[in-house]
Amino acid sequence: MIRMGEYNLLRVVKVKDMGVFMDNGEEGILMPKRFVPPGTRIGDEINVFLYHDGEGRPIATTQKPFGILGDIVKLRAVSVTAHGAFLDWGLMKDLFIPKSGMVSFMRPMGEYLVKIVMDEQTGRVAATEKLERFLSNETLTVKEKEEVDILVYRKTEIGYEVIINNRHKGILHNNEIYRPIEIGDRFPGFIKNILHENKIDVVAGKAGYQRVESESEKILRLLLENDGYLPYHDKSSPEEIYAFFNISKKTFKMTIGNLYKQHKIGFTKTGINLI
Repeated sequence: MIRMGEYNLLRVVKVKDMGVFMDNGEEGILMPKRFVPPGTRIGDEINVFLYHDGEGRPIATTQKPFGILGDIVKLRAVSVTAHGAFLDWGLMKDLFIPKSGMVSFMRPMGEYLVKIVMDEQTGRVAATEKLERFLSNETLTVKEKEEVDILVYRKTEIGYEVIINNRHKGILHNNEIYRPIEIGDRFPGFIKNILHENKIDVVAGKAGYQRVESESEKILRLLLENDGYLPYHDKSSPEEIYAFFNISKKTFKMTIGNLYKQHKIGFTKTGINLI
């Protein structure tokens, strides 16, 4: 059974001048010639993305969209009409968001956070800005220290509200932010705390000593590349540490403490040195 708006592994059943037809159990789905890999023959299986063309016909492509059905992504508006807007999602055909699915006043070249959905009225893949109905913390599918996908949702007084794994909401607090971030940014993180009423605190990066261990290799490599000495220590500012190591001061202190206990580095008045 084919899945529109997703990747499908389909077999080539016909080769024509206009392209090839992929097996869907019926008359086949066209993959236009421009997307067909060189040397494709009948019987080949190809991983293709399926969507509808302007006339509602299913089309296969080897192009990779910026998101598939169910994803929440930041997309740029290409054009706006009285009925909605068209968003660039990386394919030849733009993704339509109906006016009923808009929250903000969209403008061409503006970027908007949307969820890719199946429109119930048309049966085609579309977009919506109305994300709240897809997000719930009533029943959690995550636990503390678990690594998750984090999507920056909106700014708050205490930090940023984020979307976790496309289904839950959480908070990334200001004191856990060590680089500029924007709405729509996506990065790996982990669940720091699950609080009363299933409220979630998240942190960017990896949890605990798994995170420290990966940073240990980075610090040792940087020491080797700088003649065994770096002018950074526990009194260095968080901004200096992040600018050079791309990690928070807390992670830096945990990492050099671990390396010191392993007798791999030493401390000086002005920095750290390789043993």
